[in-house]
Amino acid sequence: MKVVLFCGGLGTRIREYSENIPKPMIPVGNQPILWHVMQYYSQYGHNDFVLCLGYKANTIKDFFLSYRPHAFADCVVSNFGSKVELLAEPREDWRITMVDTGVWRNIGERLWAVREHVRGEEIFLANYSDGLTDVNLDDMIDRFKKSGKIACFLAIRPPLTYHLADIDQTGRVREFRTSDRSEIWINGGYFLFRKEIFDYMREGEELVIEPFGRLIAENQLMAYKHEGFWRSMDTLRDRQSLEDLVEHGKMPWRINDNPTLRDVK
Repeated sequence: MKVVLFCGGLGTRIREYSENIPKPMIPVGNQPILWHVMQYYSQYGHNDFVLCLGYKANTIKDFFLSYRPHAFADCVVSNFGSKVELLAEPREDWRITMVDTGVWRNIGERLWAVREHVRGEEIFLANYSDGLTDVNLDDMIDRFKKSGKIACFLAIRPPLTYHLADIDQTGRVREFRTSDRSEIWINGGYFLFRKEIFDYMREGEELVIEPFGRLIAENQLMAYKHEGFWRSMDTLRDRQSLEDLVEHGKMPWRINDNPTLRDVK
């Protein structure tokens, strides 16, 4: 299946990095988070990517146009660098379509802009490109196929708790309590779509607002609930959490590092 990756946003909530590079290129360990997301899909055999570029599109293009597998793999260098031998076959076997979808477009507009690149796909995948998870993608796809619905999103618990204030119109605080994560499900940014999704979209609309509203009205939107690992990179604190996992060799989004996913094909 083709995988559409939304890579064009400004990343304003992590401005310290995104002023210099686009958010998907912010490193987690030695590789950009975009690389980790693509590796996740590759584990399940999905290697055909459509990148919706925008802000600093040239930075992402340059990364793949000058991609060097040995930069991320164990290798032997000889003849003063003129000969490089990889100690293992590179994992990447990617076909990457890079489309500049503009700087100011929302997610819905970016998906609409690349619709010709997923033409003929009965089902395709999509992702915000700023979050990682250990969800079993094969199971998510299987349940989606059996549902017969047009769209599916990964529903996850918020990774953090919040202090909720109940305030009346005069400003008086009636209650102040810690949020109960068990009551909340949010969009995790991992999507499955049938080709009919484009029948529910209109020019200029945000994907999860108007189009999803139409799907809900016709009972065509499915949520796949996941209680396991998920973390988006919205802030420097989020990035540091992911960085700490990589530094300690714990990457639950990689099958080889997650015993519960090692039976995945």
